[in-house]
Amino acid sequence: MKEKIALACDHRGYGFKEKLKLLLAQKGYEPVDCGTFSETSCDYPDYMICAAEKVQTGECTKAIGICHSGIGSSIIANKVRGVRAALCKSVEEAQLSRQHNDANMLILGAGFLAPELLIPIVETWLASAFEGGRHECRVNKIRDYEQKH
Repeated sequence: MKEKIALACDHRGYGFKEKLKLLLAQKGYEPVDCGTFSETSCDYPDYMICAAEKVQTGECTKAIGICHSGIGSSIIANKVRGVRAALCKSVEEAQLSRQHNDANMLILGAGFLAPELLIPIVETWLASAFEGGRHECRVNKIRDYEQKH
């Protein structure tokens, strides 16, 4: 069974999302498209919540969200219990978000990301694994906080 990865975007991230759907399928993943489905102006929270909830429920193992800056998408995705969304602008940030924070949702800012970085960032994020060790304690503190609030 293919690993499912949720994809979400607003109108500004639509082009990147469509490229990522193809990339994920080529790499053997099953992309789950949470929308939006055009470049018509829309509200990013609707789509980011959908993708984040797919991670929360276990339907998808990871998610990728794209809006203009990535900031609002990060804020709303991190409101969903169990989601650790990381806004990444470089390959190194993508790698560290997985290795140190066990990020299960990647957020990208289409308006601030050079198109040639899209694929390397996503490939690195997908290929990187949580290191555990000293980072396990930190991630557990996040989980503990979520459980209390």
